[in-house]
Amino acid sequence: MANLDVYEPLTVKKQIIKSANEAASMILKIDDVISVAKMKAPPMPPGGGMPGGGMGGMPGGYPGGEF
Repeated sequence: MANLDVYEPLTVKKQIIKSANEAASMILKIDDVISVAKMKAPPMPPGGGMPGGGMGGMPGGYPGGEF
């Protein structure tokens, strides 16, 4: 069968199962990382967001005038 470029079906099936197992493991690991990150997220402050506006502490205008 080798001269016809036909590979052993059992070997191919084993590789398919191994690859699927590795892909599923990676997905589960990523899911665990996301779950832990969501659990450790700090609570949002009341009012929802950063206070103030603009670039706090930055002087207005440009040093050399306009563009």
